[in-house]
Amino acid sequence: MSPPTDLDSLSAADLKALVISLLGEVTALQQVVAEQRAEIARLKGLKGPPSIKPSGMEQASERKARSGGGKRRGRGAKRTPVAVEDQILTAAVPAGSRFKGYEDYFIQDLVLQPVAIRFRRERWVTPQGRTVVAPLPAGIDGHFGPALRRFVLAQYHQGQVTVPRLVALLGAIGIAVSKRQVVRLLIDRQDHFRAEAQDVLRAGLATAPWVTVDDTGARHKAKNGFCTQIGNDRFAWFATTGSKSRLNFLELLRAGHSDYVISAEALAYMKSRALAGPVIRQLAADETKYFADKSAWQAHLDRLAITALKVTPDPVLIATEGALWGSVKAHGLLTDTVIVSDDAGQFQVGRHGLCWIHAERLVHKLDTFTEQHRAAQQRLRSLIWWFYSDLKAYRRDPTPARKAALRARFDRIFKRKTGFATLDRLLARLHANKAELLMVLDRPEIPLHTNGSENDIRSQVTRRKISGGTRSDDGRDCRDTFLGLAKTCAKLGISFWDYLGDRLAVAGNATVPYLPQIIANPA
Repeated sequence: MSPPTDLDSLSAADLKALVISLLGEVTALQQVVAEQRAEIARLKGLKGPPSIKPSGMEQASERKARSGGGKRRGRGAKRTPVAVEDQILTAAVPAGSRFKGYEDYFIQDLVLQPVAIRFRRERWVTPQGRTVVAPLPAGIDGHFGPALRRFVLAQYHQGQVTVPRLVALLGAIGIAVSKRQVVRLLIDRQDHFRAEAQDVLRAGLATAPWVTVDDTGARHKAKNGFCTQIGNDRFAWFATTGSKSRLNFLELLRAGHSDYVISAEALAYMKSRALAGPVIRQLAADETKYFADKSAWQAHLDRLAITALKVTPDPVLIATEGALWGSVKAHGLLTDTVIVSDDAGQFQVGRHGLCWIHAERLVHKLDTFTEQHRAAQQRLRSLIWWFYSDLKAYRRDPTPARKAALRARFDRIFKRKTGFATLDRLLARLHANKAELLMVLDRPEIPLHTNGSENDIRSQVTRRKISGGTRSDDGRDCRDTFLGLAKTCAKLGISFWDYLGDRLAVAGNATVPYLPQIIANPA
């Protein structure tokens, strides 16, 4: 309460009542200040940010194996993946001893030593005066052999060894090589690897029923950028760019194509993004529907005077996004593919599903201030965990009855009122994403989370931490290329070491099929 402006007009009883009231307010304020000081002191005492553990929803909702009863299985013998070389070891025995065969003892070892080869190439001069020089063996490309090139690529990209440490390691082994030469081994003449990585993306987007996506920060040429991951359980692909916009994501989904296409899919995309009707009709009525590159597309927008429009949403941006989406569809990519993301706006294109782990994390990380708030939060988390466990069961055995029951149950969970205003607003927001969170009911084959993408992109985060950023476009592209190829090999059950050996023509290496063919034609 506020005191009256004229205190002199108050009687003694009124003044006494006023003082008692104000003293009560002061006491309450002192209590609030004391609580805030205690909270500030507690927060100052923390070392680093507060520790918030992961929600554990995925692990807690896994089916538990029945304990007891079953016999514990042993690990079994580990097979040696290389040919075994037999060496006979003799023993000193006294005269008259009887030979009882052999006792086997296996070891694995590694032979790592430098080799310098001088190829003496015959030179001939033909009667016509033409000089003929004997060709180099297969795999020789430059003054470092294919086995050394494989070792450098595997150590840097799979082993996450930095260039200075790689130079020191090679020097310790006995290889005379400089830092500049190691960098050239990593980025020069790698066009065939880049082409294969590009084809991996095209094969994946053309055949995959679903992909998950994610991005993380990346430094390039001393500027902050973003590395985007696209993949599923059979392939992974990375690209580092300066933007994380929806326009950038659509450009990546073109998988290396540079054209722009106005098609029915493109016009439908523009309509869904609220592009003005006259602009859509103008683009649809024009006879030109295909544009080879960005300059041709920009010239088309200028000719139609679309670039001169100053309205919201930006007609140039939405039209360009639509033309990119038309290009994606024209090349047979993402025909019926569901894109599963963490609800970042740039990934919301085409058929889109949302990650349940990220959705529950919003509830998990919600700030609570009272016991009632915490109780409401924990109650909601338990309901979500239970629902998530039943979604996993539905994926294993989808039925129409289960599908209808889960839809109704979703509404009961996310439409409830808890009395905790912040939580209620969050529930309303999650309910608005019902179609995307329940995409799995229509497509049981898709995952409920983006854990695969987060695991894939962790290698990029590790590389960023130990090596910083890239300085050249070739270095950036090769880093993304080999990280994607290494992850793809792991998902296909192929040794990255054998893959590099086959592509670099290392003598005696096993043959590894072209990765896009494996992805496009699963066994």
